[in-house]
Amino acid sequence: MSKLALLGGEPVIKEVFPAFNTIGNEERQSVLDVLDTKVLSGFLGAPSEEFNGGRYVRELESSWCEKFNVKHSISVNSATSGLYTAMGAAGISPGDEVILPPYTMSATAMAPLIYGGIPVFADIEKDTFCIDPKSVKNLITNKTKAIVVVNLFGHPASLHELKKIADSNNLVMIEDNSQAPLAKENNKYAGTIGHIGVFSLNRHKHIQSGEGGVCVTDSDDYANRMKLIRNHGENLVESYGVTNVCNMIGFNYRQTELGAAIAKCQLDKAEAIVARVISQAEKLSSALSGMTGIEVPLVKEKSEHVYYVWASKFKKSAVGISRKVFASALCAEGVPVNEGYVKPLYYLPVFKNMLAFGDKKYPFSLSQIKYEKGLCPVAERMHFEEELGFAMCSYDLSDADISKIIDAWHKVYENKNELLTANIRL
Repeated sequence: MSKLALLGGEPVIKEVFPAFNTIGNEERQSVLDVLDTKVLSGFLGAPSEEFNGGRYVRELESSWCEKFNVKHSISVNSATSGLYTAMGAAGISPGDEVILPPYTMSATAMAPLIYGGIPVFADIEKDTFCIDPKSVKNLITNKTKAIVVVNLFGHPASLHELKKIADSNNLVMIEDNSQAPLAKENNKYAGTIGHIGVFSLNRHKHIQSGEGGVCVTDSDDYANRMKLIRNHGENLVESYGVTNVCNMIGFNYRQTELGAAIAKCQLDKAEAIVARVISQAEKLSSALSGMTGIEVPLVKEKSEHVYYVWASKFKKSAVGISRKVFASALCAEGVPVNEGYVKPLYYLPVFKNMLAFGDKKYPFSLSQIKYEKGLCPVAERMHFEEELGFAMCSYDLSDADISKIIDAWHKVYENKNELLTANIRL
């Protein structure tokens, strides 16, 4: 009988890994403290002190400013809301083009559409999976208004280079930093290098409050506009002396006191949480770096990776079997790896059919842009052929678990010829 579990052998890992968990007694006590106040939300969508939220929301925002060395932090009820808020504050208008990567969560590309903007997809760097500055440069036109930079999988994009491109072309740079809290480039936190940054507090991120997000900026103007968009801004523009009312139709993107209190506890523990993930990911990289045809995650010089996903690259020609067969063998051994991340977003029906709002193809009718296969070849190759990822922030892993994961990789790799001769069809 084969040693490999996929072919009938015993798996290395026989139990499902427990879910990632960073909630402890601190969060429990903070929830009880909020309940004792009997105030679950401190917001009011009208001119008043309550416009900026309650005590725990303000404490979270103040602590976030201090931690990330930014002037303004604006909490929201999700990073998706945060991206929509940032896009509105940036003044995106119908027909404006917004350059962004296709290899990211769909909300990144939906944000421009909310304001009638046109997503323009730039290809990614093959080493970091982040947006490629060269591709960005080639796509800038007189209609371009903003660049959205995603620090994917926990590695910062080429942030300072992209900021120079944005500034030299009078563009707004928005960082989607949902997956990279505490990542750095040149000793500066990812999420704080662009004009606006958006962090996530979703349940499967490094730090979480179930749902939630935080926008950051050093601009007084962007901060004020984001606060108005978060909380029924149309009611308050006159009271706050806002003369440019573009995109000042507000929403309800407000964080609750309970969510803010939990998020504050998580922020206090963030360094320890992230350090543990980094340590485990680096052990994987060190142990698996000698496998021909498997490229462990690259960390660029002067960058700090926080490994939301441990994303390797699989070279079929060097390994000798398909990624699908190799991944299936790993999964059978108890290692839940993923083939690719998401299809490039221009594969989504909203882009293929150019239908977003109503049936008149708005806002795509304002542009000559086309979305079709082959638009971003590197992103397509990474998803469909090469990327093989392990979601570090999905599982609560012990050091013993990491050792078993390493053993499983070696077991599959060292017995890969069995998979070839078995002629497996998946």
